[in-house]
Amino acid sequence: MFKKALSTVALVSAAVFSGQAMADTAQSNFKVKITILKSCSVAAGSASDINLGSVLSTATDTSGSNTISVTCSKNTPYFIGLAPSNSNTTGAGVMAPEVVGSSPDTVPYQLHSVSATGPVWGNTATAAAIGNGVAGTGTGLAVSHTVYAVAPSANYTPTSYVDTVTVTVNY
Repeated sequence: MFKKALSTVALVSAAVFSGQAMADTAQSNFKVKITILKSCSVAAGSASDINLGSVLSTATDTSGSNTISVTCSKNTPYFIGLAPSNSNTTGAGVMAPEVVGSSPDTVPYQLHSVSATGPVWGNTATAAAIGNGVAGTGTGLAVSHTVYAVAPSANYTPTSYVDTVTVTVNY
């Protein structure tokens, strides 16, 4: 009987101690991390051509506009600069004959924001200073900005004239 009692005590003790061993835990931690990078883009094809139309050589100032669609990360400040092919930083460009040699003339134009008579839109916009560019803050969605081009009245040789403007987004 003593052996049986000792066996029972041993079994009960083993059950109690093994229950305590199973209740112990060990813990560790880890983090889930992500870094969201700021970014901006000009939607392909969003900066469509500005066509000032067909006008008589005696026409008064002619203007036209288009929109530039910019998408920047949420809360990212950005600055849009426009540079005509002559690299003029004040947005004053010059259209040359589309067919080389079809005219000795070039037709000047000026880029503006807000309206055809609004502020000059040039290419001195940087992340450090607004300059003569257009500023905005990203929403994560596309934001449209209207650009206006104005060509002065003058007597030019009849032909088609063209220039290329580069859109730069600094952020």
